[in-house]
Parts: sequence; C-alpha cells; structure tokens
Amino acid sequence: MKTELEKIYQEILPIATKRIIEFKETWKKANDKELFIELAFCLLTPQSKAKNAWNAIEILANSEVLFTGTCEKIAEELNIVRFKNKKAEYLVLAREKIKRNGNYNIRQILNDVVNVYEKRNWLVRNIKGMGYKEASHFLRNIGFVENVAILDRHILKNLKLLNIINKIPENITVNDYLSIEQKMKKFATEINIPLEYLDFVLWYKETGEIFK
Repeated sequence: MKTELEKIYQEILPIATKRIIEFKETWKKANDKELFIELAFCLLTPQSKAKNAWNAIEILANSEVLFTGTCEKIAEELNIVRFKNKKAEYLVLAREKIKRNGNYNIRQILNDVVNVYEKRNWLVRNIKGMGYKEASHFLRNIGFVENVAILDRHILKNLKLLNIINKIPENITVNDYLSIEQKMKKFATEINIPLEYLDFVLWYKETGEIFK
C-alpha cells in the first residue's frame, strides 16, 4: 500500500502543489469576509459532503445572507447539508464571535495567537461547532498547511488500513486526535511525503479527486 501511496503522490503532485499555493495566497490576499467564508464552509462539513457544504456557502455568501441573515434565513439555504438548523446557529454565533466593533476580524485574531497549534486551540475553544478536525481544515484552507492533520473519515479509514492506528475511535477526544496526528506525521516522514500532501493522497485514494 505504501507503494500505491507513493504512486498517487507523484500523480497528484502538480495539482496538490497548486492547491497548496492557492491556500497560502488566501492568507496573504483574502479580506476578513473571505476568511469568514472559509470558516463557515468548515462548520458545514461535519457529516455532510464537502461539495454540498461549499455549494451552500456560495449561495449564502452571494446573497449576503451569510453576513446578515438570521438563523432561520440561513437554515433555508442549508437543505443540502445535514443538521441545517444547528449549523445555521453555529454560523451566526461564529459571525458574531469574530467581529470587532462591527467588523470581521479573523486575521487579527489569528495573528495575535503565536503558532498554528494555539490558533487551532483558539478556534476550538471559541467557535461553537468547531472541533479539531474542522479547525485543522480551516487553517489548512487559509494557508497554514504544515503540521496539522485533517482527520476525517477517509483519512482515519486509511490510517487503520496502514496499521498506523489499531481502530477508528467512535468519538475522538482531544488526546485521541493529537495522538493520531503525531502518528500520521511520523508515517509521513517515514515515506517521505509531507503531511500536507499525505492528506491529499489519502483523500484522493478514497474519492478520486482533490477538493477543498
């Protein structure tokens, strides 16, 4: 299977590299509303297809409902994601949490936190509905691509197949997440595939594509 991963890595290297560059450009160039769109997307992804979550966010952002709508109004546009009412609540709460004096202020909030791990901790502590997976996903998508793993069901399934973990935890605690993340980092080093690329490799192995 390691040979298969190395083959996939070489196959997707150009497009994965392009995507990673795009993520880093997001942090350099995106305004705070655009950063909030990425945050909102990651809040919608649990137990929903990523493409459906992104389609819903595009509709909400283009109509400005994401930035001004009530929970009820947002939920009306979330029929293609699961738990739409709860997630609409998360979006409204997140919107208010990252505002300062009425303005979106994600960039300053994250700049005030010293490293990517503390940035992730801040997100998990302060953004309702955001666990370590979602926070890692958000940070990756805005350019913090190194050192954090997005342990979704596709990744966990393959880590088990690779005998990196013995079983897939039913409910991943913080300690579980950090332990598995460290094991994935160690494996990435052993097979000489950077962690940020290994995530793409395992995702591609399961889905046949690279998305957000």
